[in-house]
Amino acid sequence: MVLKRIFHQTLARLAGHWPALSDKLVASFTPVEATSIPWCPVKKPLEQSRIALVTTAGIHHQSQKPFNMADSLGDPSFRPIDAQTIAENYKITHDYYDHRDADRDPNIVFPIARLKEMQTHGCVGTVSNTHFSFMGHIDGHHVDALINRSAPEVARMLKDLEVDVVLLTPA
Repeated sequence: MVLKRIFHQTLARLAGHWPALSDKLVASFTPVEATSIPWCPVKKPLEQSRIALVTTAGIHHQSQKPFNMADSLGDPSFRPIDAQTIAENYKITHDYYDHRDADRDPNIVFPIARLKEMQTHGCVGTVSNTHFSFMGHIDGHHVDALINRSAPEVARMLKDLEVDVVLLTPA
């Protein structure tokens, strides 16, 4: 298990330095094709909207259970993120991208400070206190769990939080 994690972490770092390797890795992946786009039009101006972040960067609070890196198909679960404390209390559990820079500044993958600045300047209405994080590497039978359980649950939670706009930040 440890050697497998080290392999994935090393491969992610190498792919970041050699685009040809990155291109080969991307070419070897067959994505799930959607038959429709679950689009919901924005109903009010951004300046009046409540906004939330959803990321696939694998960021979470240190007190939360880490994403499962032992499963080579990924982890389709999610973690709620508290906007007030994430900057001082976070960890990134994701072996499939090089997150060394994000380990130093979470705004690279989870730009909460930028959203708060946009709120201060009136560019967005309000920033939600709760946001959500997934692990972006999901494959096999976990895709079904993500599409049919985790994603709809997060969508319901965002609706309950009265979020109008979601900014998706991939890793």
